[in-house]
Amino acid sequence: MSKTSKFHQSAFAFLSVAVMAGSFTVLSATAEEAKKATPPDPSVLRICASEVEKPYSMRDGNGFENKIGKVLAEAMGKRARFVWTDKPAIYLVRDQLDKNNCDVVIGLDTGDERVLTSNPYYRAPYVFVVRSDSPLDITSWDSPDILKASKIGMSQDSPAQVMLEKLGLFNSNFNYMKSLVGFKSKRNQYIRVDPQRYVDDVASGKADFAVVFSPEVARYAKDRGNALKLVVVPDNATRSDGQHLPFHFDQSIAVRKDDKQLLAEVNAALEKAKPEIESILKEEGIPLDELAKTPEGRQG
Repeated sequence: MSKTSKFHQSAFAFLSVAVMAGSFTVLSATAEEAKKATPPDPSVLRICASEVEKPYSMRDGNGFENKIGKVLAEAMGKRARFVWTDKPAIYLVRDQLDKNNCDVVIGLDTGDERVLTSNPYYRAPYVFVVRSDSPLDITSWDSPDILKASKIGMSQDSPAQVMLEKLGLFNSNFNYMKSLVGFKSKRNQYIRVDPQRYVDDVASGKADFAVVFSPEVARYAKDRGNALKLVVVPDNATRSDGQHLPFHFDQSIAVRKDDKQLLAEVNAALEKAKPEIESILKEEGIPLDELAKTPEGRQG
């Protein structure tokens, strides 16, 4: 989403990953420092953290999931300790969590099969980012005005790309899409577009509109005041084969598959911290959706 940098890639589940900062004592550590803490201090919540995943996670603590992480740790009666990496969040499970450098990843899609995931703490949709004065009337993938657009911002290998391919708009949009990543090849590497770029390009007229996971762009659209609008993408799209193509995703906190006790503690803390978390999400400007009916403590 892609948390997978919050990313919904081939399985359309982009991670959205992040961490926390706050008004109480917060510690910081590198992965190597974390390894020395054996066994981990039970009074500390070690959080896998990417410093290159704005607006989710930022080294200065201004990422909205930094704030959620702070609230979570506090609700668990622990101190928050970041285990930072300069790699995108898509690598957090493989390079940090699985290696026992840290204990939780914030902002994975509920049900991610690599981990145990908590009860979802929010559900967010993809949105069409459109200028308020745009002549295009776009409310869904069925809107005729979509076919009038020539430059559409989106992430590669996302649900939006699948729909553009279905609508016959991918090839005409290819050069603009590649420009978003500086025409770099994605072979053997993950390339993330700075989410503010989508908003800036729509606001300046470089793009007709963008289709992005709302947590990535909400704060930047909000900063533009009334110049832009976020239109929720309906969750009723289908692929060319008729199968449902999701555009709304539940978000959870992940632990290792053998950490069932920690998962239970996280679930209890999420319930306790629910008002504070909802306040953070509201302040971020994320359009929230009703949580899906999901079994408690999804375990992959």
